[in-house]
Amino acid sequence: MVTMKTLIFLTLLAVGLQGGEAVTHSLKYFYTASSGVPNFPEFVSVGLVDEVQMDRYDSNTRRDEPKQDWMKKVTEDRSDYWERQTQIDVGNQQVFKANIGILKERFNQTGGVHTYQSMYG
Repeated sequence: MVTMKTLIFLTLLAVGLQGGEAVTHSLKYFYTASSGVPNFPEFVSVGLVDEVQMDRYDSNTRRDEPKQDWMKKVTEDRSDYWERQTQIDVGNQQVFKANIGILKERFNQTGGVHTYQSMYG
């Protein structure tokens, strides 16, 4: 299944292929879950294109939001885009929280600070 994030990236890639010149872009997502960290959200998701942050979700705001004007523009005709991305992030938040709980239990490390991070791109 092609996600909307992948579709947007492919669109950006196609736009970059002007006049026969190949343009290389990168797409990365960082997911960070934590427990025991004061003043830091339990879960954060950050998307980057070419090392520039394009969107962000965290467990405090519970909303995926664009961080670039161009990202707002490419999603403006898809009224449900940000709600769908938010729901995906809420699901990822639950998975990462469960994973931290499992790791704490398996390693008998229930106290202190714990961080679990994943990156793909």
